Amino acid sequence: MTEPLHTSLHRTAKYFMDSGRVRTTEEAMDLLKSFGLTIVCGPEIRASPAAQIALLTLVNLARRTFLAGVEIVGLEDVPVLTQLSLELDLVAAVSKLGGRAVQKARPAWPFAIIGSADMQPTELPAWRMTWQGWRAGVVPIRDAWAMTDDESMPLAPALAASICAAEVFSFHAGDRSLSGRRASGLSIWRPGSDWMAPDDTEATLSFLPSRLWLIGLGNLGQAYSWLLACLPYQNGGLELVLQDFDRLALSNDSTSVLTNVDVLGQMKTRWAAEWLEARGIRTYLEERRFTSSTKRQTDEPAVALCGVDNALARSVLEDAGFDLIIESGLGAGPQSFRNFAMHTFPGPRRATELWPTTISAEAPEVSHMPAYTDLKDKGVDACGLAQLASRTVGVPFVGLIAGAFVISELLRRLNGGTAYDVIAGSITCLDDLDVCAGASQIYDFGFSPVSPASLECA
Repeated sequence: MTEPLHTSLHRTAKYFMDSGRVRTTEEAMDLLKSFGLTIVCGPEIRASPAAQIALLTLVNLARRTFLAGVEIVGLEDVPVLTQLSLELDLVAAVSKLGGRAVQKARPAWPFAIIGSADMQPTELPAWRMTWQGWRAGVVPIRDAWAMTDDESMPLAPALAASICAAEVFSFHAGDRSLSGRRASGLSIWRPGSDWMAPDDTEATLSFLPSRLWLIGLGNLGQAYSWLLACLPYQNGGLELVLQDFDRLALSNDSTSVLTNVDVLGQMKTRWAAEWLEARGIRTYLEERRFTSSTKRQTDEPAVALCGVDNALARSVLEDAGFDLIIESGLGAGPQSFRNFAMHTFPGPRRATELWPTTISAEAPEVSHMPAYTDLKDKGVDACGLAQLASRTVGVPFVGLIAGAFVISELLRRLNGGTAYDVIAGSITCLDDLDVCAGASQIYDFGFSPVSPASLECA
């Protein structure tokens, strides 16, 4: 049986359909099949867990969006130094995620650089991923500038990879003239500050959250899971309740970082649990919708991370009995799919104020666009077209950037930093974030010490 378009169509292809840039779904997919990326690894990839996190994260994100391929120059057959992959050697880890080791770069593809790799001059954009402490981003290689690329905050290289994927996509899509010509980055210690400026207030990462409840295992929930797996937990140091009611569909492969075509049809909770348990993270499953009837028991995690796009579910977040809730959401439609926002509860506004149940959010009207007319002419019925039109445009790198704010919110609170009630912005201009700092309080919902082995590496 053929899977319906609304659960099978590539969510990034919808961008070109919904914006009217293509006349058919085939044209949209052909565009994505022209997008490629070469990653060039320096010698640091041999011994740096952070460099490997950057590489594996970028390959994971890029293969979902740049369908011409992701090729890696300078990749060596060295041991994997991060829990993101269970493969023994790095070449196998990259291959498992969809990348391909090559000897020579394609001149027609843009470049992403990790470490001190030498680059020949090129007319196409080339970015260096760079990070230091809680700050990360990308810089055009012509600027000849980079941070220390240290090992102190494992979210930073993953964040650099996400920002790099966003810049590469904008270059290929041709919808942001500055892509490839600007530096772009973030501080997850002080969001909204100058990410390139040294910040001696950044804390040493010493404590990690030990018990969390994840609501939703789609784009955002899987991003949370990937980022948690970056962190230096001792085996068994993290316990997660995973809540979702849905199964993995083909469209999830285009947006959700734990998904691949071999696991389609599985319950999202069960596949996420299998992936996490293999990395030493204990899981418990809740396979039903999050509703007003969902109630946390006293012996269950007191902190919830929410990543659902359902306004009704979000409006009742504060009624479930959690002591702290951190939720994030992504924009929808061709004009705002690059947007993200994070809220924490309790906060200055209640969830019912942000997502009133009496008002239903309307998706952008796109059914008049040529690609939808073509589908109608090909026999797709009105119901199928309406379902497809209602689905959001999606890209995996926005979810991972939003996820980095959510996980870093926990880490800041645990390590003496500022608590934030709201962080919102767009990957089109990361220098312009809306932030609202909250009252800092002691995080007393359970913690694990950072693994001693990671401290030795740092």
